Amino acid sequence: MASAAPTILVLGDSVSAGYGLESQQGWVSLLQSKLTAQGYGYRVINASVSGETTTGGAARLPRALELHRPKIVIIELGGNDGLRGLPLSTSRNNLQRMIELSRDSGAKILLLGMKIPPNYGPRYAEGFEKVFRELASRYQLAFEPFFLEKIALEPEMMQADGLHPTAKAQPIMLDTVWPALVPLLKTRRAND
Repeated sequence: MASAAPTILVLGDSVSAGYGLESQQGWVSLLQSKLTAQGYGYRVINASVSGETTTGGAARLPRALELHRPKIVIIELGGNDGLRGLPLSTSRNNLQRMIELSRDSGAKILLLGMKIPPNYGPRYAEGFEKVFRELASRYQLAFEPFFLEKIALEPEMMQADGLHPTAKAQPIMLDTVWPALVPLLKTRRAND
């Protein structure tokens, strides 16, 4: 019965919303295909919004948790906070709230870290990365420190704006996320 399938909720920004791509090209759509192909009985809900900050994500999450009752929440937010130079304490507090809301709902959490360009200054850039590492450690989360690691500095993997990954980059992004996600998945369904 399809409605009984456990849900993975992806709460992200334009990187997970698939900005500039056909919907089926994004890494979140590819994740659904991979889960299905490998016999995992999960349904993926992409609750990502282009331009989203951690403040927006924290505001939207309670409703998404209530509506979808996910078993796993993938949090891919913070990049827009960094690009806007928002206070690190704001990002930290919002991410912490999303982690605690997800945990309190009974969901497992995968936190996807982000880095920002060095032109924001080393103190801010290092502090920004540290927010993700510290939260992952504190809450013992599944964690991918920088899921754009293999593509961010490859011009052919980025759209003309230099911020959004191309369709060619999406499978690489999924391959980067997958090892951190697999331990959170229930074993494959026996009848598949």
